[in-house]
Amino acid sequence: MQFQFTNTQITVAVVVFFLVVAIAFGLYRKYRKTRTSGFRNRFGSEYDRAVLTHGSSHKAESKLADRETRVEALKIRDLGATERTRFVAEWSTVQSRFVDHPKAAVTEADDLINTLLEARGYPQAGFEQRAADVSVTYPRVMENYRLANAIAVRPGKVEATTEELRTAMIQYRAIFDELIQPQKPSEIKTAA
Repeated sequence: MQFQFTNTQITVAVVVFFLVVAIAFGLYRKYRKTRTSGFRNRFGSEYDRAVLTHGSSHKAESKLADRETRVEALKIRDLGATERTRFVAEWSTVQSRFVDHPKAAVTEADDLINTLLEARGYPQAGFEQRAADVSVTYPRVMENYRLANAIAVRPGKVEATTEELRTAMIQYRAIFDELIQPQKPSEIKTAA
């Protein structure tokens, strides 16, 4: 038995095919737009940095999703009251040294942030990996963290000015203030 299609049936089939393709394409674009918007809202300037680094929003979103998966597997925890008190006292000491020894104080602030991150459960890693991990939960202060670290680890021949060191301390204070606070249940849920 052979089927013979009329011109009308073929035309209808082609129109339906293209309509289905157009709907599928529209739904895919809506999905990508929603996904991009979600990543942009969650990661802020880190999203833009990832796009620049990886060359496209699709690759950047994939890398950011990998970050989220990695951090979900870590055992990130809030500090206990005693730990929190100890870190606040250590920060006060570091901050008080700034007046007499600004470069040393900035280096100590960098070390204190690293110690605080380890206490929270972030693994010891190079700065970029650690920054990537922290960006999942604290994306809004990542630019502060990156800029302050760049000043703290600047080689000796390219001395930072007192104003740059002051700015670094302010930036470290912003990340310190975020890290010292317990996460709210909504932050834990969005980070996971």
